[in-house]
Amino acid sequence: MHLPTPPASPELRTPQGAPVAVYDSGFGGLLVLQALRARRPDLSYLYVADSGHAPYGDRDPQQVRQRALAIAAAVFAQGAQALVIACNTASVVAAARLRERHGQPIVAMEPAIKPAVRLTRSGVVLVLATRRTVQSEAVAALCREHGGGVRILLQACPGLVEQVERGACDDATTRALLERHLAPGLAAGADTIVLGCTHYAFLAAPIRRLAGAGVTLVEPSEAVAAQLARRLGDAAADGGGKVEFHTSGDVAALRDFIAARGLGAAHASGVDAAPLRDLGFVRLAAAGDRLQGSSGSRPSTATSIR
Repeated sequence: MHLPTPPASPELRTPQGAPVAVYDSGFGGLLVLQALRARRPDLSYLYVADSGHAPYGDRDPQQVRQRALAIAAAVFAQGAQALVIACNTASVVAAARLRERHGQPIVAMEPAIKPAVRLTRSGVVLVLATRRTVQSEAVAALCREHGGGVRILLQACPGLVEQVERGACDDATTRALLERHLAPGLAAGADTIVLGCTHYAFLAAPIRRLAGAGVTLVEPSEAVAAQLARRLGDAAADGGGKVEFHTSGDVAALRDFIAARGLGAAHASGVDAAPLRDLGFVRLAAAGDRLQGSSGSRPSTATSIR
């Protein structure tokens, strides 16, 4: 896969009601989107699921970086006032480059190692993440900065993203993968588990069953929502709470995933989707098409990251 490097966009004053773009390699960022909407329901959102290229965790970093650059350029060309990179792998690989190229606020993800270190009682923290995230210098820096006196175990978890993308969040295959990935950390005495990939928040229930009641799960969706709120302040509100979904994968799979988990209603906002179509994306919701559902419930997790 080769994508040309897009030109840098100047810092722009965004109009009232301009959407916030939320970008993930697939479905994982949907819980981040839910947290954003809970904190700022007055904004409109543009969710971009690059499921056609998932999982990112096993891809070459340059491929992920070029994909992120092209997608960011596309959503900002459509008038997005900010971008949330709801993907740990894309964040560690591309966030710095995106901030160099764009003047709009860009909020990225990082594994919640800092709050996990504060929470652990046993002195052992297990970080579940993709291979690319585990191997990144960004995560190594977090461990050096915050891990003094605590043993931090970095566990790559191949196969889990694919299971979530299939909607198989609690089947026998997923449970077997989780048992294998959790075993070394639990055997070492980990009492705090960092969900270092947004997809893994959908696996919170089986992880809790396997890890036991004494283990705390930590993920940063609420902290990311708080950071976006700080960055935006009161600017460009009154977006009407609209959400527009785009995917480079199977439209029906995204529709079914949202509906099955009660992640809320969505409808098209009328934004020209041509730049995303050029990158292989399909708009999920046509004019007037609504996905019915309640606001749903989020996994109960510690989110005291700053």
